[in-house]
Amino acid sequence: MAALSPRYQIAAALALAVVAVTVCAHLGMVFLHVAPSNTVTKAHGDAIDDWIYPEFEQNWKLFAPNPLQQNIAVQVRADVRTADGSSRTTGWFDLSAQDGRAIDGNLVPSHTQQNELRRAWDFYLGSHDADDRAVGSRSALSEEYLRRIVVGRLERGGAAGEGGLIERVQVRSRTTNVPTPPWVSDQVTSRPVYRVLPWWSVPAAEGGAR
Repeated sequence: MAALSPRYQIAAALALAVVAVTVCAHLGMVFLHVAPSNTVTKAHGDAIDDWIYPEFEQNWKLFAPNPLQQNIAVQVRADVRTADGSSRTTGWFDLSAQDGRAIDGNLVPSHTQQNELRRAWDFYLGSHDADDRAVGSRSALSEEYLRRIVVGRLERGGAAGEGGLIERVQVRSRTTNVPTPPWVSDQVTSRPVYRVLPWWSVPAAEGGAR
């Protein structure tokens, strides 16, 4: 910074100050989010949640006494309108498998590859009941967040074809139990269980039909 003119030194110092304040605020919000309930979280819980969800949510299930014992794959299909005006429904795309292939053999996989889809699905489940009825104030946000992710994946994969448009999407999960060790007497079923969500229309602002 010493080589800069005074005007640019001031601008650089202000930029660094803004970055430092933002980082400190973010770390403080994350700390309050994962900390036990206290006076600050009781008074400002909504503001903390608005900052954390959905991008920065923390999940400590890996360290729980009973870690997750199921493999959950998020899949999507779409109703598309082709360039000639006809309509068709795609097959199911296994987005979790795509993420797995991107991570496999990658020494430094990105946060998006590892967590974006998984956390979006957890976010949706946390704000809806088993019948897909909203149970929280962030239910609409969770639907939009998940929809935008799957539509973006479909568009990047060319699911609609040249000149086509994605009109609706449907998401489902495929849950299978992690096989138990051979020395355990209680074996679990390997049959997958599906949870199929309703069809969601894709707004024109997100690339859907106009």
